[in-house]
Amino acid sequence: MAIRSNLLAEGVEDIIQSVLSSSEDEVLVANPTAEVIEGLVAVATDVANDLPEIRLVADEGILKDVLDDFIVASNAANLVADGALSMRTATDEVENTLFVTPNSVVALVAAGGKVAGLVTDDEAFVETAFEAHQTHWENAPEFKLRTPPLSRVRETLGEDIGEETLADFDAVLASLSSARGDGDGLDEVTISLLVAARNEVLLYDISKWGEDVGIASKATFSRTKTKLEELGLIDTEKVPIDVGRPRLRLKLGADELVAASADELADEAQKLLDA
Repeated sequence: MAIRSNLLAEGVEDIIQSVLSSSEDEVLVANPTAEVIEGLVAVATDVANDLPEIRLVADEGILKDVLDDFIVASNAANLVADGALSMRTATDEVENTLFVTPNSVVALVAAGGKVAGLVTDDEAFVETAFEAHQTHWENAPEFKLRTPPLSRVRETLGEDIGEETLADFDAVLASLSSARGDGDGLDEVTISLLVAARNEVLLYDISKWGEDVGIASKATFSRTKTKLEELGLIDTEKVPIDVGRPRLRLKLGADELVAASADELADEAQKLLDA
């Protein structure tokens, strides 16, 4: 099914929704902006079923920056794992973002707070454009996404650490618009440690889980724990074991965090980190 008339919307996600729903086979996305990549992942995640195969070719720097956000990256990893999304990197010669399907070409144009999708379904032009961008895709190197799929993160967290910790993890992620760290939402290691501390999980257990699932190394978990402990966000207590050094049980340190509900935890933690 081709899009036969131009599209006008308040934001890129509405255009993306129209493009994805118009194609049953595949959509080539050329020269996407950061906003388009984020919107594409969000819309495809919401749609979940009956997605066309999405092939995205983006500037490597833009792609890396967008996927530095754990929320975007882990949802993108879900789509990759499901076979709905594949990503490659290349510098594109087109100036605008293009959505190219076997039936239509949509060029994205933003102006005056609105976004337009300028559409052509001219058969000869669409065929030429599709073949050209298909070749461009085939020649572009694959982008290796290192973030694990959110579905696997959630499944293993519930199994290895506990359902209550998973529920807190979900609540914290839902309360955040981004998860980058450095003042732009908490990063995934900090989130994991805070929800582990809220449930008094052993540092060894949460860091082993984090390394096994692919979030970060045990060393990164240890360094982040030390930073959070120095800032007073978490405390630890030694737990003796039969053989070897005692292990550390994580606990929330600051009174504000102890009193916070799970969906308030990130906001309270960010205030303390910013103080």
